[in-house]
Formats: sequence, structure tokens, C-alpha cells
Amino acid sequence: MIPAAFEYYRPKDMAGVLAILEEHGDDARVMAGGHSLIPMMKLRMADVPHLIDLQDVGGLSEVTITDESIRLGAMITQTDIINHDGLKTAAPILQEAALQIADPQVRNMGTVGGNVANGDPGNDMPGLMQCLDASFTLIGADGERDVPAREFYEAAYMTARDDEEVLTAVTIPMPKGGYAYEKQKRKIGDYATAAAAVQIVKDGDTCIAASVAMTNLSDTPIFSEAAGAALVGTTLDDAAIKAAMDAMLDDIDPTEDNRGPIAFKKHVAGVILRRAIERAWSRA
Repeated sequence: MIPAAFEYYRPKDMAGVLAILEEHGDDARVMAGGHSLIPMMKLRMADVPHLIDLQDVGGLSEVTITDESIRLGAMITQTDIINHDGLKTAAPILQEAALQIADPQVRNMGTVGGNVANGDPGNDMPGLMQCLDASFTLIGADGERDVPAREFYEAAYMTARDDEEVLTAVTIPMPKGGYAYEKQKRKIGDYATAAAAVQIVKDGDTCIAASVAMTNLSDTPIFSEAAGAALVGTTLDDAAIKAAMDAMLDDIDPTEDNRGPIAFKKHVAGVILRRAIERAWSRA
């Protein structure tokens, strides 16, 4: 549990971060909270000759809320989300999800940017951000660009972020309607066996918009457009919910591991999704 030797950098601004990335290329990695990267380094699953810590870079820990959107700096911690009064009002699903991440020690250091950037399919925020149709701001030597969360994840630990880019912010359209983040895990601090993020808007007794995303059931988070579409235009009777569950099951591709066999994971996914849909509907 001892990492290989590495050079440690703690630049004061983004220009310093980008200069180190440009100099060392694939040999350099950026660290936000470190809860994913440091364990991988200790297990020698990641070789990082040059480690860049973002803790001292200014401008990455701000929350901006407008009528249209929410912008989270990449270094906002899960605890920051939980304790932020404005976010509790504007997007309570963020707090609901953050409270289910690991334990208080992890949440005190774990960041939004780190959670979404490294492409771990077990992380909670990637699926949530897909559900909320968020976008990620990336900065590199060629400037700044925004990538939709639904297009960011390519495979396990592989994303649309180039090696010399840094994820600096997450922007979320102002959430509407009812919401829920449901998660099943074996024990406190574990990754999800299955988790579901759901957002539902209704008009009277009819669902007019729905968004569904699942966590840790494939090598990327899964935004299931078909599952959301199965709910739209319905009163969310049992047949509609069952159709959404079936559509989601067609989209996921779980593998057997120490959290259970494939059939078990699919069963849990269906149970968790039903709970999330019903709770989101009750809040819509």
C-alpha cells in the first residue's frame, strides 16, 4: 500500500497547472480530493510520476445560482453541497445524493470535480449529472470548452477529457419537478450495487417530462432516454413504471463481481428504479 515515487506539485493558479500538464503530458495527473486517485496509486494500479494538487488554485470552490442554472466549482466538496442553503432550495437532489456518498470523512474532502472527472462507473455524481443534463467545463492549452455529461463517459476510467485538460466546473440547468436519488449498497462507505437518479415534471396527473440515469450497472453511468420516454404521457401507473424498468434493463450491462451476480444486480436495479420513480412522482 505504498505508491511508487512521484513528484508533487501545488500550483497557485490554473496557468501553473496547465504548464505542468503541458511539460509532462501523460506522466502528469491532476488531483482534486484524491479519494479515487490516491488508493489507485497505493495499490500500484495507477503510475503517476507527476501529481498536481488543485487545493491552492483559486476560483474552483464557488457556487453560483441563477434563475436558469447552477454552477459548481470543481473543488466544491460533498460536505459543501450538503451545507449550502441555496443548493438545498434550488436543487435538493444534490444534497440527497451527496449524503449517500461514502461517509463524513470522505465527504469532507471528496469533490464534485474529482467525482465526475475520473470516469469511475461506481461514483454517484456522474449518473446524477447525466440525469440533470449537466455540462462539464474543461480548460486546456487551447482554451475552454463545455462537454455534456451525457457525452462525457466513454468507458470505465475513460472520458472525453484530454490528458492536458482540467475539469473546472459543473453547470446544471435549474432542476424542475420531482426528484429522487435512490441507492442500494452493501455497507456504509461502499459503492452502489445499483443507484438511480430520477427527475419528473408533471402537469395535473400526467407526466410531461422525465429523466432517468443509473449508476454502477455498466462500465459507464447510464442515461436511459428510453426509460424516461416510457413515463412521459402517462399517469405513472404500474404499467408505465414497469415499461420504464424494462427499458432501463435493456440499456444496462452489469458484470458479476463481489456485489453479486448479474441476475441479482438487474433485480436490484429494477427495485431501486421503481423506488426512485415513485418518490420523484410524489414530489413532482
